[in-house]
Amino acid sequence: MLTGKRAMKAINYKRIGTIRTLFKEPRGTPIQPAAAKGVRGTVTVEGEYAEGLKDLEGFSHIILIYHFHLSEGYSLTVTPFMDDRPRGVFATRAPRRPNPIGISVVKLLGVEGSELEVENVDVVDGTPLLDIKPYVPQFDGRAGEEIGWLSGKAEEASQVKADDRFK
Repeated sequence: MLTGKRAMKAINYKRIGTIRTLFKEPRGTPIQPAAAKGVRGTVTVEGEYAEGLKDLEGFSHIILIYHFHLSEGYSLTVTPFMDDRPRGVFATRAPRRPNPIGISVVKLLGVEGSELEVENVDVVDGTPLLDIKPYVPQFDGRAGEEIGWLSGKAEEASQVKADDRFK
């Protein structure tokens, strides 16, 4: 652990909006956007940040960065939804993390004022939004990636729903 001058200082983020979905609790929520095909939601950006949405409508997909507000505490090893073996938390997308930050690439259907209509959303209703970034395949996609322990399992994501293991 770092101490003294090298110790990390607190980092504070502000909610810039709220993600609205039909999922009222983690249990039963899709575990990835790929498992939420066709699921629609809205993202409401706080008025003071609405100007930042200018030119977003030209993108087909966006990256939502959000706070796992229902996650309490963390563990450095977790048993992820798609496995029955404990894994290092940083080799998973589990919500109980030292910094409970989540990301989802969702389809952008429309922008109206400070509200975004999105699809393929895998987030619990009321989740605090921290940031939005445009998804750019040339920047964000990679050919020939390796996916570690998820090899042969990632295709199962559409069959798996969240349970209470990360409460």
